[in-house]
Amino acid sequence: MASIKENRGFRNLWLSRWVKMQAVALLLLVPAASQAGSCLAPVRPFVPSDSQAASDYADIIRQDFEAYISDIQDYFRCLEQERARAFEEAREVSQDYGRFLELVGD
Repeated sequence: MASIKENRGFRNLWLSRWVKMQAVALLLLVPAASQAGSCLAPVRPFVPSDSQAASDYADIIRQDFEAYISDIQDYFRCLEQERARAFEEAREVSQDYGRFLELVGD
């Protein structure tokens, strides 16, 4: 019986550390992404396959899903803005190329 409790305790400790590492990684990446002007897809929420662990961490997992839903909407907006920016840049480059061809007489 003690080994089952030890295993559950170890699993809970591991899951707790994993969630904290995910949070730290996300906090480190978000400022870099906004400075770089790139869109980063959010990390999918982790759902443990063990029902006991899911119950133990239900509040954290629920928050992860809610954050994901909000973040994926921001990601879609970012992709749309990046698409519009890239389209405008491609239009400008095409015009620049036309002017270049006129300069060199092609």
